[in-house]
Amino acid sequence: MPAEERRGGAGDPRFYARSGPHGLAEVARAAGGRTNATERLLHGIAPLQTAGPEDVSFLDNRRYLDALERTEAGAVIVHPDFAPRVPSATAAIVTAEPYPGWARVAALFHPAPPVRPGIHPSAVVGEGAMVDPSAEIGPLVVIGARAEIGPRSRIGAGAVIGEGVVVGPDCRIGPQVSLSHAILAERVTLYPGARIGQDGFGFAITGEGFLSVPQLGRVVLEHDVEIGANTTIDRGSAQDTVIGAGTRLDNLVQIGHNVRIGRLCVVVSQAGISGSTIVEDFVMIGGQAGLVGHLRIGRKARLGAQAGIMADVAPGAEVVGSPAEPVRTFFRQIAVLRRLARGEQPVGRHRGRKTS
Repeated sequence: MPAEERRGGAGDPRFYARSGPHGLAEVARAAGGRTNATERLLHGIAPLQTAGPEDVSFLDNRRYLDALERTEAGAVIVHPDFAPRVPSATAAIVTAEPYPGWARVAALFHPAPPVRPGIHPSAVVGEGAMVDPSAEIGPLVVIGARAEIGPRSRIGAGAVIGEGVVVGPDCRIGPQVSLSHAILAERVTLYPGARIGQDGFGFAITGEGFLSVPQLGRVVLEHDVEIGANTTIDRGSAQDTVIGAGTRLDNLVQIGHNVRIGRLCVVVSQAGISGSTIVEDFVMIGGQAGLVGHLRIGRKARLGAQAGIMADVAPGAEVVGSPAEPVRTFFRQIAVLRRLARGEQPVGRHRGRKTS
């Protein structure tokens, strides 16, 4: 059994390459923090509960203060408020943002695998396609005619890149992705099984049945977008479906045709957004939320898990429930229902006749 498994460290070497060891000062710089401890070498990362003297850990939640006080980690990334609770044998790396610091330190010890330029012999590249020499094209990939694959991009095994698709620089396309009618900017990541650019759910109803409406738009994924495994994004009907810069979609999300999502939004697993809805910047949509079509969701709105969104949501609003309502209204109603279920009189109601 590898040493990392015996001591409970993160990053099984069968799956994750490791760099290092790294000195404490270098780790502190990566975390964006400071430390007054003596210099020491650190070999990896691990949770507080299992970390050893060669590991770095972190704390960003006061619920785990007991684990912090008992940890044997060589160094811990902590907020200044928690620094006094760090054991004397452990180096405190103090930063106002421990979790982003932890992310950078984890990437220091486990950097993303480098792109291996070249086209696998089993890949099929269509006529007129342009593949940058620095790109990596995996086994059984199909690249359609006139498609473009940008510098340092990686296309995973079995992915299908449709005709005319543009994949920008430094993109990561996972195994079994299908990508058509799409333009990808820089540093876009598509996780395995994502389906991007297929026909939208558009049809006319006639006396003889359903008549499919040609879907003539595209999908545009702006820079630093990440799309989770088995998520689907339909191309637009007459205009484009757009996912704004820095936005992240979880696994199993459905985005309908003509939807426009702004910058730095988050859409959690199994949520669905119907066609022609506009989601402004910095919106957060919880898991299994459902949005009907042709809505506008205002900037920085927060839609709770399983919310049923049937009307526009104002900027900054927080809504839950189905049909969705403001958070305070929803929980007041729940409280009233619980009192009624217990046979209690709702607050504000009085038995008997009012007297002066």
